[in-house]
Amino acid sequence: MPATFVLLPGAGSDSWYWHRVAPILEGSGHSVIAVDLPYGDDDAGQYEFADVVVDAVEDVEGTIVLVAQSMSAFTAAIVCQRGEVDVDLLVLVAPMLPAPGEAPGRWWETTGQPEAKRAFDLLEGRDPDAPDDLRALFFHDVPDDVTEEAFSHEEPVMSDTPFGTVWQAEAWPFVKTRVVAGSRDRLFPLDFMQRIVRERLGIAPEVIDSGHLAALARPGELAAMLERYASEL
Repeated sequence: MPATFVLLPGAGSDSWYWHRVAPILEGSGHSVIAVDLPYGDDDAGQYEFADVVVDAVEDVEGTIVLVAQSMSAFTAAIVCQRGEVDVDLLVLVAPMLPAPGEAPGRWWETTGQPEAKRAFDLLEGRDPDAPDDLRALFFHDVPDDVTEEAFSHEEPVMSDTPFGTVWQAEAWPFVKTRVVAGSRDRLFPLDFMQRIVRERLGIAPEVIDSGHLAALARPGELAAMLERYASEL
């Protein structure tokens, strides 16, 4: 049965991030809404981002699959918690998986991400103290032409405001949730993601052969996973 996939980009990105996945889903008869979140607005935090998502899907009927990349997991959790949108399935891709009472700015410390990343860098022979190289960190498995397009694509300047938004919740929303983790993610190493997902959701993530940006590196494989999840509803 066709579904509407609502796609949220990660921090500092926009709907372009999903441009390789959206046509595949649409080609299979699904509807796609790729949402631009106001990451550059200093007056907008996670709850304002959630307002944008709710507004984007207010007229949607039928099955809704909400897909969130990286930091937009916070936004997606708020959307599901509020209940204004009847989300049938929440899919988190390489997520900053939030815990109730947590803010994105504190997430790194509370989850132990810096230590996990450092250990993974050492394991793979990278200098953990070297300045971050965005191409090496995020685009190491993305095709060259897509990488060049990404760096020429104008994206919003990231505001600090959403990092300070505390998720005001007592528990995870009562929404069926799946998590996708990249086997080669240098930002959120796989063993780190498996631990966080197990501790916070009590489930295991499905693994995709990708770095942090699966929608750019493995669009066909990711789209197939999303379609399979929707078909299982």
